[in-house]
This record gives sequence, structure tokens and C-alpha cells, in this order.
Amino acid sequence: MSMNTQTNVASQVGIKEKIQTFGRFLSGMVMPNIGAFIAWGLITALFIPTGWIPNENLGKLVGPMITNLLPLLIGYTGGKMVGGNRGGVLGAIATMGVVVGADVPMFIGAMIMGPLGGYVIKKFDQAVEGKIPAGFEMLVNNFSAGIIGMILALLAYLGIGPVVLALNNVLRAGVEAIVKAGLLPLASLFIEPGKILFLNNAINHGVLGPIGIEQSKEFGKSIFFLLETNPGPGLGILLAYWVFSKGMAKESAPGAIIIHFLGGIHEIYFPYVLMNPVLILAVIAGGMSGVFTFGLFNAGLVATPSPGSIFALLAMTPKGGFAGVISGVLVAAAVSFLVASFFIKRSKNLSGDEDLARAKDMVKELKGTKKTVVNKVVFACDAGMGSSAMGASTLRNKFKKAGLNIEVINTAIEDIPEDADIVVTQQSLTARAKAIAPNAEHISITNFVNDPQYDELVERLSRNKTSKVHKEEVKEVIKEEKQEILLKKNIKLGLPSVDKEKAIEMAGQLLVESGYVDHEYIQAMKEREEMVSTYIGSGVAIPHGVGAAKEKIKKSGIVVLQFPDGVNFGEEKAYLVIGIAGVGDEHLKILANIATTLEDEKKAQELINANDIEVIYRAFTVSEN
Repeated sequence: MSMNTQTNVASQVGIKEKIQTFGRFLSGMVMPNIGAFIAWGLITALFIPTGWIPNENLGKLVGPMITNLLPLLIGYTGGKMVGGNRGGVLGAIATMGVVVGADVPMFIGAMIMGPLGGYVIKKFDQAVEGKIPAGFEMLVNNFSAGIIGMILALLAYLGIGPVVLALNNVLRAGVEAIVKAGLLPLASLFIEPGKILFLNNAINHGVLGPIGIEQSKEFGKSIFFLLETNPGPGLGILLAYWVFSKGMAKESAPGAIIIHFLGGIHEIYFPYVLMNPVLILAVIAGGMSGVFTFGLFNAGLVATPSPGSIFALLAMTPKGGFAGVISGVLVAAAVSFLVASFFIKRSKNLSGDEDLARAKDMVKELKGTKKTVVNKVVFACDAGMGSSAMGASTLRNKFKKAGLNIEVINTAIEDIPEDADIVVTQQSLTARAKAIAPNAEHISITNFVNDPQYDELVERLSRNKTSKVHKEEVKEVIKEEKQEILLKKNIKLGLPSVDKEKAIEMAGQLLVESGYVDHEYIQAMKEREEMVSTYIGSGVAIPHGVGAAKEKIKKSGIVVLQFPDGVNFGEEKAYLVIGIAGVGDEHLKILANIATTLEDEKKAQELINANDIEVIYRAFTVSEN
């Protein structure tokens, strides 16, 4: 390959990554606020004069929500993504500058001013870091936010607001011209390929949504809410695979249909298109046919359906509009099915097993969720000291055995660092982690000790030779400590089964009696369990307090309770209940040993059935090294 060719390829890859990053950022401002959009859409559908139950009084909510609430939420979210909580506040203040005085929803203005407010306050904080005299921090923080916020609001009101308003009018005129010329179906030439590149949320919420909202405000509905969210094209693709394909593609298609059409997760069908790229013609044809049908019926929705399931579409359909919406979805599905069937039947590889697996990997890369360069893996849980610490210890050991020089740390969810490449959390916490670290790859697990995804990750990173090697060895965060953290007297064997709450109380009381924690810590352990189960797999639970309870910890300590008949932790049974109270990193060595021991199911079973305290004590305190 010539130097020019290499440069061109690198340039194209860089452009693609920038577009995808921009798309993810754009959708990242909107997606956390989808609930507010749905609330506004439902109020609109119900109470406007043409709604299901018109009510002039309740209908007064519609205007302020769309002109004030929704742009401010977007501005706050955009600012927070860039500059944290202070950035969110500045983003909202700056957005108010473009909202005031405008008679149209200023979503574009919010998407400009929100991140700008976050960026400005972030740069200010960096500039004054370490230079504020002691005792003046709160004064400087509050007045800096107020003064900068005032300047940004005035700038937005006097300068940026009128420019955005003018741009908005130009876009509106262009859209109206396209609609009048009957050329709207051609939008599918850009929308459908853009969806496959995971720009679907950016296209829908960043471009089509604001236009549709203005149109809906004026006419009570908009066809623009249907252009990207129509599940018909994807349904046709999956149906064609189900009927005419073989192997993995055929077997997986029915489940994908349910997730896509009923659940509204359109991303599920993207790999099926990528494994046979000519099928992009099928989704384009389906999309164009659907838009044409919507136009014939003058169909539209009152707000953005999210997610794009058939149920969401019907929920946002105005009274008397069901025939048009359903017809457009069915026509799109039929056309997409016919075109896709033609190409699938002509395909040599009807099973598509290898192609589908390869396409799914491609999807992860396109979506930016599969990192190729990994320097830091972060395990996160609510408190950052229990299950996440054990998971980090387990993966750290696996990395060392594989010769991977990758840093592995554990933190609380709210403290995930910005430079995290991969974030590992329990399934129920992944959504929160994504909101805090949107640019990281996220892995959801159910078993912190012995999850199969650990080995998959190690294998993947072992194959990846592009990972940047640290100039220095990763610092060892586990330090040797005195074995006062786990005392033999705090290992209780052969206990009769009790309920989960009682087991947590017993572990907490043992921590209190041994001088590790104050009595209030027991309640904190219960509250942590109500939030997310501390069952980590392999018959083990590790109850501990939430982050705020750390002030109730006197010193690090661990207690072990063995229940031979088990304690029900939700759907799983825990036979070892390990109570934890951790200050700093003092308890991590024992947690590392616990994690390493429990990786081996045979050893774990030995501990569950052990009748000698010494067996458990040595397994958890004596390092194999």
C-alpha cells in the first residue's frame, strides 16, 4: 500500500470516528431527557384542541414545556457532559439566553449553548485550580458561576439567539419546500444508511425531532417524527432472514424481530444489514415507501416515539391517524422484505454464521463500544469498595497471567474517571455508568467473581497488539496489611439459614462488636442491599454500606458467615455472607484473595462446606504468591 493510500485511509477513518463521536455526543444530550419528551408528547396528545380529551386548562402546559423545559434540560445535560455539575448549571443559564424572546423551541440553540457553558466553566476552573486562597473557595466558585453565566446568557440573547432563529427559519423554509415538492421520501437515502452507522439517535433527536416539534406545535402532528423511527424497514430485513436464510441468522431472527418491532431497539437489525451490505438498498426502499405512504395519508405523530417500537408509534398517534401510521409501517416492511429476500436468496452463504459474527463485531466498532486501545479498566459499584473491588482483583489477576499491562481499578459509580477505557458494572447499574462515562466501553455482568466475560475480554485484549504499553509498570494498589482485618473469631461456620435481612444484620453486628464500625453502619448495609443486590456469584454475597456510610467505619474489617443451607439473595442463594467495611485500600488484599479463591468452583465449594475455620482463614488471608 502506498503512502498516499495509507494517508487517505487514515483520513477516512478519522473522519468516520469524528462523525460517530459527534453523533454520540448529540444524542447524549437528548437521550437522558427522553422521559420529558414523552411526558410532553402525552400531554400534547391528550389535551390540545385536537387531542383525545381536549382541555384548555391542562393544555396550557404544552407551550411552556416545549419552549422552556425541554431546551433547558438539553442545555443542562450538554453542559454537564462537558463540565460536570457546574457545567450543567452554566449550560442551563446560557440556554436561557436563547430561549427568552424566541417563539419557537430553541433546541439547536440549547445544543450550542449547553456544551459551550460547560466548556467555559471547565476552562475557568482549570485556570484557577490551586490558586484560590484558603477559605475563599465557595465565594470564588459561586460568583464565578454567576458572572460567567450572566455573560453567556447575554451573549446568547443578543448574538447567538438571533442567528439560531434565522437558521431555524431557513431550515423550516427548506423543509417546507421539500414537502411541497413531494421529495420527502428521498430523505431515506440519507436516513437509512445513517442509522446503520449508529447516527440514528443524532438524526432523530438532533435533526428531525426539533423540526417535527415546531410542525407539531403548529399543526398538532408531524411526519418528521416517523422518518427515522419507522420500524417497518428493519422488520422486513429480519423477516427475510427468518424465511430464506439458514443457520444462526435464521435462528436468531425471530428473537430480533421481537426486540426490534415490539421493543423498539432498532440497533438489533444493523448486524443483519452489515453482514450483507447490499441490503442497505432494501432498507432505503422500505424507508422511501413508508414515507410515501405516510404522505398519502397525511400521517404524523404528536411527538417523538422513543424507543421506536410499534407501541410507541401508536401511543403518539393523534386521534384519527392510526390508518396512515399503520399503513406506512406495513408498506415499508413489505417492500424491505421483498428487496431483501431477492438478495438473501441469491447469497451463497445463506447461513451467514461467520458473516453475522463478523458484522456484530463491526457494529461494536461502529458504535464505538468496542475499544481497540485499552489502558484502564474500571470496576464500579455504588460504594466502590465491595463487589467492584473483588471484580477488579479477579480481572487484575487474569491480566497479569496473560501478560497484559493494563491498569485495573475500582471506584464508586459517581467517581468513574474520565480516562476510563472500559467500565464494568452490574447490569442494573450500567445505565448510570453510561451517563457518567459516555465515551467508555461498558460491560454488564452478573457475577463479579467468575463472569465468563472476563475471559472473553482477556482473550480479545491479548489479540489486540495495538494497546499502548505504559512507560512504567502499573502501580500495585494492593498493599500488604496486618491480618487484623479478618480475625479467626469473626469466621462463623454452620449457621442455620435465615432471611437476607437477618443475615446482613448478623454480619453488621459482628463488624460492630469487633470495633470496625458504628452501629449505624448496619442500616447502611441494608439500604445498599435495597438498591442493588450484593450477591456476586459462586454462592457468595458481600453486604456492605453505601459510599455515604464510610464515615461510620472506624477501621477496615471483614467478617465471614457460613450458611450451609443458604440464604436467599433474590433468585440466588448465598452460602457465604462476607460483611465488609473498608477504609482506603487496606482491605483489598484479602478481597483479592477471596476473588482468586472463588474463581475456582471446586475451592469455592470446599469453603461452603468447610467445618474448620482455619480452611477459610488461610484461603482468604494467605497469598498464593
